[in-house]
Amino acid sequence: MSARLGYAHATRGFTLVELLVALMIMALLSLMSWRGLDAMGRTQAQTQARSDDLQALRNGLAQWGADLDAMDTDLPVARALNSTPSPLEWNGLLMRITRYSRGAGEDGLRVVAWTARTEEGRKVWLRWQSPVVQTRTDLQAAWTQAAAWAQNPTTATRAAQVRVVPLVDWQIFYYRGDAWTNPGSSSDPAAATPDGVRLQLTLPDDQALPGKITRDWVRGTAGGSKS
Repeated sequence: MSARLGYAHATRGFTLVELLVALMIMALLSLMSWRGLDAMGRTQAQTQARSDDLQALRNGLAQWGADLDAMDTDLPVARALNSTPSPLEWNGLLMRITRYSRGAGEDGLRVVAWTARTEEGRKVWLRWQSPVVQTRTDLQAAWTQAAAWAQNPTTATRAAQVRVVPLVDWQIFYYRGDAWTNPGSSSDPAAATPDGVRLQLTLPDDQALPGKITRDWVRGTAGGSKS
């Protein structure tokens, strides 16, 4: 009995110092976890942004090729209505293309235009298209409107434009006489419709594919090697 009375359980709680140390450790672990999650979120956001940039570039280049293909396929139709020497014109600032569009109730000619312009403080590649036109008068009006859009866009013409990708610069070359040349190097109106069109885009450093990108389009009826 005396042995039992002489034995006592020693109990003690956490000291203030131990509690502070434990709280500091938990705070550090929480901070490390938050930084890890934040880094993962940033990485995912950057990956998604680069994926979006690549998709926008792919879509833009695909549309560029489709516009030229439609111009080439229906060239006689475009020339029958168009009063310009060719359904394709590059003036150093603007590329205008008369193309044939097919769709539900929208078969007919359109004027599409491509240019680069500073929008919201950044230079971007832009595409514009007119409604479907059926007469020479309407086609000529759309051709003129495309030029006006490139230089002094209005609210109405901006509604018909699409922002493609940011860029630093762009250049166009024509394939004529077995060589890539400046589009303005020939004075022959018949040479305005080339056998090929070379597009060179210079993309800014923050894009998924920075630097210069070249896209060649070759007319389906043209022969020979273009490289």
